[in-house]
Amino acid sequence: MEADLLSRLEALEKESLRRTLRLVTSAQGPEIEWAERRLLNFSSNDYLGLATERCLLDAARRALDQYGVGAGASRLVCGTLAPHADLESALVAWKRVEAALVFSSGYAAAVGGISALVGADDVVILDKLSHASLIDGARLSGAKLRVFPHNNLERLESHLKWARAHYPKARVLVVTESVFSMDGDRSSLREIVDLKERYDAWLMVDEAHAVGLFGRKGCGLVDAEGLQGRVEIQMGTLSKALGGSGGYLCGSRALVDWLVNKARSFVYSTAPSPVVAAVGAAAVRWMETEEASERRARLRSNVERLVKNTAGVFTEAQSAILPIKFGGAERALRASAALLEAGFWVPAIRYPTVAKGTERLRVTVSAVHSEVALDALGQAVLGVREGGSEAN
Repeated sequence: MEADLLSRLEALEKESLRRTLRLVTSAQGPEIEWAERRLLNFSSNDYLGLATERCLLDAARRALDQYGVGAGASRLVCGTLAPHADLESALVAWKRVEAALVFSSGYAAAVGGISALVGADDVVILDKLSHASLIDGARLSGAKLRVFPHNNLERLESHLKWARAHYPKARVLVVTESVFSMDGDRSSLREIVDLKERYDAWLMVDEAHAVGLFGRKGCGLVDAEGLQGRVEIQMGTLSKALGGSGGYLCGSRALVDWLVNKARSFVYSTAPSPVVAAVGAAAVRWMETEEASERRARLRSNVERLVKNTAGVFTEAQSAILPIKFGGAERALRASAALLEAGFWVPAIRYPTVAKGTERLRVTVSAVHSEVALDALGQAVLGVREGGSEAN
């Protein structure tokens, strides 16, 4: 086995696709410490700077003192503790749904949710750029799988027609992200909702990169587009704009009751730490504060400033994610290394996370980035482009 694995690792190395772990020795924030260097961090999904927010730290300490570190068992055994119920209640109020269910991660929510809702006699239709967890959940379900080109509504409708013609009794589930994790663009949610209703399908929307940023009190793009009550399954994470960790699915009471019984990643996993759940509830409630509104506005201003100061390097920003695409993994790695040398942490994103030929630097902006840091990154990005690293 050893020789085989080493051979395969060598093949990855030759294609500039081998990954290694790099140890960060500080808390997450607009600056991080790596290899005894302080670097400006433009890769984190902590869009609102909550990972070290005082109210979240205080919530963690209180939960630690009262409930300890571990939940002790799965939720269906004896692992459902007050912080879990409190978090789910906070999500229900924030998202304006009947019920919510918390998972240990967004990946667990996606895999467990999709495979619980559909099976071998059903059909799943996915946007091609959907997150790996959504793809894995669809494959694990055993359902017939169809993929439509990114945001291509004509192909989506074609797949819906095919599903209804060939599998008239099937459950048909359409799956998409609201804000796509690697390109930062938005889904055509209104049109997708109209189509799924026309063909009597269900819709699951992953709001991982939208919650906290869009909609009433940051509750997501579904709300911002006025689609509450028309999306059967909303998914999200507590690990990006909300600053903690974990995932959730929410919708009707019947949906959550079914997931409690059939989502294997929920049923057969130890419950999330009560500390993590308490942090999630504190983050959700923080989203409804005036400070949260101010921070969302600051994030929008920061994104606009960076885009304006980089002379067309970035296309029109639809979120806090700003990709710079390259013509290969090696070029993306060189650009990342150049920025690292200049004091910026922006790792290269390569296949299979993105398609070959679309390797990129995925710049993410936070509300807590200073104008000085944003302007410095802008100059560095322009320098990388002028040096010939950036692909047209």
